[in-house]
Amino acid sequence: MQTHPKLMIRRAPWSNPVGRDLRAAQQAELDARYGDTTHEPGSAPSAADLAIFLIAYERSTGQPLGCGGLRWVAPTTAEVKRVYVLPYARGAGIASSILTALEAEAHTSGITLVLAEAGSAQPDGKMFYESAGYRRIPNFGPYQELDESLCYGKPVMNPVRVHAVAG
Repeated sequence: MQTHPKLMIRRAPWSNPVGRDLRAAQQAELDARYGDTTHEPGSAPSAADLAIFLIAYERSTGQPLGCGGLRWVAPTTAEVKRVYVLPYARGAGIASSILTALEAEAHTSGITLVLAEAGSAQPDGKMFYESAGYRRIPNFGPYQELDESLCYGKPVMNPVRVHAVAG
């Protein structure tokens, strides 16, 4: 899929080793921010509940730069999970490109509402979702009783046209 001139974004299985390494890096960063490993309410995403998983690569070198996924919440609703960009590649619009590609894939998969959550130690996540057009909603699912969680939602309609690259 193409959303950024210097990126190649590909759909991948949850078990993809590159995706696994990117997710591990994200979790290590979140563990450091929160000071422990118990910062995810509810169950962690898995291959069984994942609707879509994407990996972003630098077009000229093939170097993986980031990832993101959508977890099923209901038949036409999914939650953004594991959007992550390697620290040295941040600030170049990669995360926004991943989110745009996820929304386009959501639309083609019949998903009409995308949800997201940012925790209290993630002010960058809050700004990221708000700048992408997500609006605050009441906390949902495992975040319902958590004051430190900020939840967001965005209807998915008329997506930017991006197309999956076999991979």
